[in-house]
Amino acid sequence: MRDPELIHPTESDVLIVTDVQYDFLPGGALAVAKGDEVIAPINKLAKLFRHVVFTQDWHPAGHASFASSHEGKAPFETTALAYGTQILWPDHCVQGTHGAEIAKELDIPHAALVIRKGGNPQIDSYSAFVEGDRKTKTGLAGYLKERGFKRVFCTGLATDFCVAWTALDAKAAGFETYVIEDAARAIDTGGSLEKARRDLDAAKVRRITTKQIAGF
Repeated sequence: MRDPELIHPTESDVLIVTDVQYDFLPGGALAVAKGDEVIAPINKLAKLFRHVVFTQDWHPAGHASFASSHEGKAPFETTALAYGTQILWPDHCVQGTHGAEIAKELDIPHAALVIRKGGNPQIDSYSAFVEGDRKTKTGLAGYLKERGFKRVFCTGLATDFCVAWTALDAKAAGFETYVIEDAARAIDTGGSLEKARRDLDAAKVRRITTKQIAGF
C-alpha cells in the first residue's frame, strides 16, 4: 500500500538540478561549503524521477556581477546595476572553463535539458526561469508547461540564491514547487539563507527532505 505521506514521483514531475558546477564545489572559485555533499542524494533522487533538467551558470568574462569588473570593489560587496542592487561575486563559471562545467560526478544520463543562465554581460541570473532584471525569461516555464509537468522539485547550489530563486519563480509560474533541502547547500552570506527560507515559506513553496520522497 502506498504511504499517503510520501511523495511518489510521477510522469508530471520534474527534478531541477541547479548549478552543480566545479566553481561551486570545494576548491572552486565560489565554493559552497560542503557543496559536494549534494551529489550523492541528487544522483539517488534522479533514479526516482524520469524527468530531470540541469541549470548551468554560464557567464562571459568580465560579467557585471564580478567584483573584478568594478574598480575598488571586493567580492560580496554590492553595487548598483541598471536593474537594482547586485551582490558582487568572485569571477566564476566563465564560459568554456573547467569551473563552469557541470560536475561529471553527477550520474544522470537521462537529463533532457540544460538551461544556461547569466550569459548577458550586464544581467546576473540566479533563477532558471527569469533573469536578474526580472523581465528576461529563459523559456523554461514554457518548456515545462508544454511537456505537461505539474510539480517541480528543486535541488543543488546554492539554496539561498539560485535554488531559492528558481523555486520562487517556478511557483509564480503556476507549478506546485518543492525544495529538497538536504539535496542543496547554501552560501549563507549576510543572513541570505534565513531570508530565502522566509521567502519560500511566504510563497508556499514546500521545503522537504529526501526522506519524504518514496523510494529514497
